[in-house]
Amino acid sequence: MKKRVHVLTALSVAMGLGVTSAAAWADTTSATTTTATTATSTSAKGTQDSTRLTGSYTTFAGSTANAQALVTGLHSGSTVVLTTPATATTPASQVSFTPTTHQLGYGNVNIALSLAQAELKAAGITQPTAAQIAAALNGGAIAGPSGTKELTGVLTLRSEDKGWGQVSKTLGLKLGDVLADAKTHGPVPDKADMAHGEKSEMADKNDKADKSDKDDHADKVAKADRPDKAEHPDKPEKPERPDKPERGGR
Repeated sequence: MKKRVHVLTALSVAMGLGVTSAAAWADTTSATTTTATTATSTSAKGTQDSTRLTGSYTTFAGSTANAQALVTGLHSGSTVVLTTPATATTPASQVSFTPTTHQLGYGNVNIALSLAQAELKAAGITQPTAAQIAAALNGGAIAGPSGTKELTGVLTLRSEDKGWGQVSKTLGLKLGDVLADAKTHGPVPDKADMAHGEKSEMADKNDKADKSDKDDHADKVAKADRPDKAEHPDKPEKPERPDKPERGGR
């Protein structure tokens, strides 16, 4: 009878362990499947954004290959190679640059290209060469209808921890107009990406203001703690001299 009880107990334990292992395996499989699905979904979204931006900026970039190079290079932070095809009067040319911003999300890629396009358009250039696009993004001189102009570069300004609003203002552009145009091309950044370094700059200003207030307060306290100057005692009045006696006649 005891042997039978031991056997039944052992079988129960084994079954329990089997159920626990199966449940753990099911949980692991479910988590792995969820992670894989999320990664696949993110990858598909990225491919979709890249394809849409490439198509939207093909005319601006001069070719599909150039547009793809811009979108991929700005997104990954890798070297961008642009080619200007030959014409009846000019030979083909090639220019390359490495984004000063390193990696950018597709929304930020969109804003950067939209700003570069708007700045070149403001300079009278609607069909830019590869060199002009590179200058608008990374900085450099361009030759336009109104002569040679030195550009700071959209990406250069962004790499200085400036928000897109600050970049637009520096370039003499209105962010609202640029953002409206960018929305027709593809995804746009969220508010945090739009602001970028503006919050930290504001925090620095607030810190300086707080420090100034503290210094003023400390000065006031120090002055209040200073003892009043001792008053000098009044000088005693000089005694009046007695009148000289009149001299008698001789």
